[in-house]
Amino acid sequence: MKLLLVEDEKDLNNLLVKELTMEGYLVDSVFDGNSACDYLSMEQYDGVIMDIMLPGKSGFEVLSEIRKKGIQTPVLFLTAKYDTENIIKGLNMGADDYIGKPFVFEELLARIRVMTRKNISVRENIYQCGDLVVNYNNHVVKRGEDLIELSPKEFDLLLYFIRNQNIALTREQICINIWGYDHSIFSNSIDVHIRYLRKKIDDNYDKKYIQTVRGIGYLMTCEE
Repeated sequence: MKLLLVEDEKDLNNLLVKELTMEGYLVDSVFDGNSACDYLSMEQYDGVIMDIMLPGKSGFEVLSEIRKKGIQTPVLFLTAKYDTENIIKGLNMGADDYIGKPFVFEELLARIRVMTRKNISVRENIYQCGDLVVNYNNHVVKRGEDLIELSPKEFDLLLYFIRNQNIALTREQICINIWGYDHSIFSNSIDVHIRYLRKKIDDNYDKKYIQTVRGIGYLMTCEE
């Protein structure tokens, strides 16, 4: 299950990423509203945890923009502005829940579980591209009837590709989402990891899913 965390307090942002990752979530994190809109436009998330007072666009503005685009990803506001007026405003705009700062992490986890439970497809966590099926629940990957064994990093790469199928992904996006903001990894190292992944899911099959996009990065092509 993948979450987007939008929080401009860097210490809190880093702490929540660490704690949520330890709970088994995949977490992307950004520090401003403009980046949040970009991420939500490019990728599918199971839920968003977002502050209201953000640099650039506010949490309310981000929520308004994504709802106008038809993006129905559940949103939980994590905020110090925990008053009736703001709660009503957010809920009327399409927010799913609120939790005030300071908060107990166990309560946040409970609210995340309730928020993401609303969509049955979220609970399944099964992704498909043609005859390639990725089951996030048990980390099983199959192509047709063939069971494919992947390393943890290869699985993370494949999951990122299949969740962003038919979208060209830059090496920078791949690096940030798989290795993190602070990880130093050369572009050719990313290419090596992807080459290993291709060898396992594409080389022995007529249909090739992972394509190189010259000057940009990579694309997983799947039928619409």
